[in-house]
Amino acid sequence: MDAAGIVGSDEGTRGRFVLSRPHGTVAADGCRARFDDADAAASALRSGAAGLVVGALPFSRDTPCALTEPEYVVRTGEIWQAPDGLPDLPAFTVDELREGEHTDRIHTALDVLRDTGSELQKVVLARTVTLAADGPVDPSRVLAALVAGTPEGNGYYADLSAAGGPYSGRTLVGSSPEVLVRKRGEAVSCHPLAGSAARHPRADRDRQVGRALTESTKDRREHAFVVDAIREALAPFCRVLDIPDEPTLAHTPQLWHLGTPIRGELRDPSTTALDLALALHPTPAVCGTPTGPAFDTIAELEGDRGFYAGAVGWCTADGDGEWMVAIRCAEISSDRRRVTTYAGGGIVAESDPGAELRETVTKFGTVMSALGVQL
Repeated sequence: MDAAGIVGSDEGTRGRFVLSRPHGTVAADGCRARFDDADAAASALRSGAAGLVVGALPFSRDTPCALTEPEYVVRTGEIWQAPDGLPDLPAFTVDELREGEHTDRIHTALDVLRDTGSELQKVVLARTVTLAADGPVDPSRVLAALVAGTPEGNGYYADLSAAGGPYSGRTLVGSSPEVLVRKRGEAVSCHPLAGSAARHPRADRDRQVGRALTESTKDRREHAFVVDAIREALAPFCRVLDIPDEPTLAHTPQLWHLGTPIRGELRDPSTTALDLALALHPTPAVCGTPTGPAFDTIAELEGDRGFYAGAVGWCTADGDGEWMVAIRCAEISSDRRRVTTYAGGGIVAESDPGAELRETVTKFGTVMSALGVQL
């Protein structure tokens, strides 16, 4: 069975998973075992009780994850190819926008960030846009549009049913540009992104936007928070850790990002990619700095994020695997009639609420373009 044959129409066995990357695809289906606890999944991998674990980690470690040991898996060296015969996407209408609510949250966060007695230095705030569909939404069709919409072929699909409760039958689909961690043998790599700017349709202006981002004190400081946190998290696991002194530019069709490619060599090759993902998550790129106060601020202002800003990926019993930060994504309801999309941005004391709101609109573009929706 090829990769396209595993994930097709939405009928059938729960437990579907796809991670499409420029260097290859892991596609899985069926469910030998479910794990709503990530530590239990990691233990199953280390003991050999599970040969492969795929799925999604939530933003909060205190809520159930959606990990499974699949029945079928195919790994290829190519980006994911959509199967033939997928149904067309339905038409969508915007049901909930919540722009004013997000701006109010930013103002509240800025009051804390600008308080000289506060230890909070950065908090990542997100908002949702909910869409209503005039027909059933096939997650595989959404994935196909997302993969086609990025030059690198990035895309992911994770059945959230293993988390139980309200997540039964829900699906997370997205196209993340950010590698939380990849592990092959002793080699570890990450590519954190923090600091963003909307791209411009004119090539000369677009280059100017990119250069301005590399020179932005605010964005460079925001990016440094992320790199420092990853260094601290990986250092106990790595005997060698190579972190460039300066970020470089990365991009999607919608955005420029500051990025830092990080590479290391593990002290203990038995450390798994899932172990590393759990040690790294959540980074300041999706939470803030320091982690505790930032997490508490998010919980107070947003409530439960669910699987947005968590991680999606896979890990084998020998420890190899890859986990992406779960951004640029949408959650599709169990009845396939509602789609909740997510976008966020890092707030620091210098942030401008209007600019931060516009940044979320740009970030929504990844999913909205795939769905044919104009905000």
